[in-house]
Formats: sequence, C-alpha cells, structure tokens
Amino acid sequence: MRDKPGPDCALPAPLDKPPVGVTRREVLQIGTAAAIATVVPPVAGVAYGQATTTFEPAPVRATFIVNGQSNSLDIDTRLSVLDLLREQLSLTGTKKGCNQGACGACTVLIDGNRVNACLALAAVYDGAEITTIEGVANGEELHPLQAAFIEHDAFQCGYCTSGQIMSGLACMKEGHANSKEEIASWMSGNICRCGAYPGIVTAVEQAAKGEVL
Repeated sequence: MRDKPGPDCALPAPLDKPPVGVTRREVLQIGTAAAIATVVPPVAGVAYGQATTTFEPAPVRATFIVNGQSNSLDIDTRLSVLDLLREQLSLTGTKKGCNQGACGACTVLIDGNRVNACLALAAVYDGAEITTIEGVANGEELHPLQAAFIEHDAFQCGYCTSGQIMSGLACMKEGHANSKEEIASWMSGNICRCGAYPGIVTAVEQAAKGEVL
C-alpha cells in the first residue's frame, strides 16, 4: 500500500479559504448550482429557457343532433362533449363541476343513455343525438320531472339540478324508479352538495308514477 496517492488519484486540497476575489457565499452558490445541474439535466436537444414546439391536431368535421337541431362544425379531437355544449353551442345549462366524472353535474343523454359529458370526447359521438336540460321542457311547459323538482324543493343552490334531472329521466326510462331505495341507488353518481337528496328522490318517484317515457 502506498503511503500517499499517486498522480492518477490525486486528491484536491481542502478549500479552507475561498480563492482570492471570491467570497464564501459565492462558493456556496456555485456548488448549489452545480448540484442542481447534476440532478436535473437539460432535456436532450433543448437549451434552458428555449420554448418547445407544441403539437396541435388538425380539427375534424362532426355533426351532432342537439335537442333536435342539427349542428355541423369543425372541432378539436380533444374537445369534450361538455365543452362542445358550453363553449361551442352556448348551451350552458349543462354544468362543469369536478370535470373528472365524479359529481354528475354534467350529465346529458346521448342516444338516450346518460353520459358524463366531461369525460366524453365529442369526436367519438359524431352523428349522435344529444339531449341537454334545455331540450327537456316542451316550450313553456315544464316536463313532469321538472315540475316535481319544484314541488318537492329538490334543489337549493341549483348547480347540480340539471344533471340530477337528466339522470332522473334516464333512471325512469331504464326502469330503475320503482322505489325510493332503487332511485337513490341508481342516481348515486349525482352529487348534491346542498344535501337535497330526499326531495330529489321523491320528485323522481312522483314523475315515474305519472309519466310514461
């Protein structure tokens, strides 16, 4: 064993004092910057501060029958049915709640089936029939379920109401409105943060007894 390292493994002398003209603070700053550069290397081919090129897919032409009216337009393939309705067609009765498919505020009927519009890609439903809360009433005449919601105070702030009604309509059509327990179970995906569930369930039960869909 050698008493001291040879030239191939020479050790740097301890930095007891910073070099002349360099403060100890500057030494620490240089060391920190070097450590960060080691842990977070720059992306290959991209310099720090240089903007990257984003990919924008070409729009596609799609047609939707919304509340009985045909709409043909060019859409981004990443567009959700929710944003199509609210931003492109100005049908703002369908609400954006969690935007993750967890609250049911955006429920609409697509080809008769209830769908969370925030999770549905519009391009997938080219040619589909979409019914929103704006298409439920017959002119100035409310749908029996809408009237039942008013009669039983089935809402407070009203934000979730359009989704609750659309889900209730589907629940009735599916044959899942035979009891309060069944209604509550099959509408469990629609959240009311005000807690108006008793009125909601009663309204759906009443409408189901007097309405044949």
